[in-house]
Amino acid sequence: MSLTIALDLMGGDDAPAVVIDGAALAHKRHADVDFLLFGDEAKVRPHLAKYPALAAMPLIHTTEFVAGDAKPSHALRQGRQSSMRLAINAVKEGRAAAAVSAGNTGALMAMAKFVLKTLPGIDRPAIAGPMPAGDKSAIVLDLGANVDCGVEHLVQFAVMGHVFARIVLGLPEPKIGLLNIGTEDLKGNEVIRGAAAMLRASPLNRDFYGFVEGTDVTRGVVDVVVTDGFTGNVALKIAEGTAAMYSSFLRQAFRSDWRAKLGYLLARPALSRVRAKLDPRRYNGAMLLGLNGIVVKSHGGTDAVGFGHAINAAVELVRAGTNDRIIEELTAVAGRDAGAPAAAVG
Repeated sequence: MSLTIALDLMGGDDAPAVVIDGAALAHKRHADVDFLLFGDEAKVRPHLAKYPALAAMPLIHTTEFVAGDAKPSHALRQGRQSSMRLAINAVKEGRAAAAVSAGNTGALMAMAKFVLKTLPGIDRPAIAGPMPAGDKSAIVLDLGANVDCGVEHLVQFAVMGHVFARIVLGLPEPKIGLLNIGTEDLKGNEVIRGAAAMLRASPLNRDFYGFVEGTDVTRGVVDVVVTDGFTGNVALKIAEGTAAMYSSFLRQAFRSDWRAKLGYLLARPALSRVRAKLDPRRYNGAMLLGLNGIVVKSHGGTDAVGFGHAINAAVELVRAGTNDRIIEELTAVAGRDAGAPAAAVG
């Protein structure tokens, strides 16, 4: 079954070239997927000319785009004709099944929430994405959308992450952990302890592991890591920085003398496998979970391969019926009708 994905061609550090190159890679994998393109025609057409199939797809011209340092409130007021906003509008209007952007994260969340609204039973959307975890991947959320969270927010994140892990990681019973400063029941603040109590009393109890620490995440103890957006974003940036630091250390070490260079030649196949496993492009494509529509955020500094992965993620999420499955599971956990108003958050 064919579907259409809306692309913000002007979002990201090296737009529109990287976005278009990434779309071409994704189109090779998903030949039955069409794109609805939004961007400045004068800047976009020279890059599209390299790909006849993409050049034949609809391009909606706009000279407006959301700057990387724009405040979300300003982007929401002034960016109504921006490439990002028009791509989100296409999802709302039913012209596209999902939108993908590498633009300003805060602006993307603000616009998407304003235009698409949230799913029934969801108070706040969350940014969810995969991270390396031992010999597998783990879904982590929230990665920056919600700095302060209440008990029910974390429970909703757990529900959404549980569904996301089943779809993206293909796990029938993904284990859920609440990120904490210790694994003992008395550790953490009232919010995280309250969320743990609610999850233990819900149908998700069978897959709720309990509290996990930062080191448990990288060891792959659980498949879904739930936390507030402040903590999640800090953890993500530290993980990315640590990986970059060790890569730099290794390069320096292997260039230090002729023996080190010889050792590198011998170890290169193994190092290549490690590099491929930790390649951040493989994990690119974080979904804005909880919205009444599929929106995927690509890392702004990614290359074409990474953006292609973000598009692939959007296609998978649409075809798996992600939002319908979130509503079903949230209804079971909450024990109420999915269309009823969300309970008050403490």
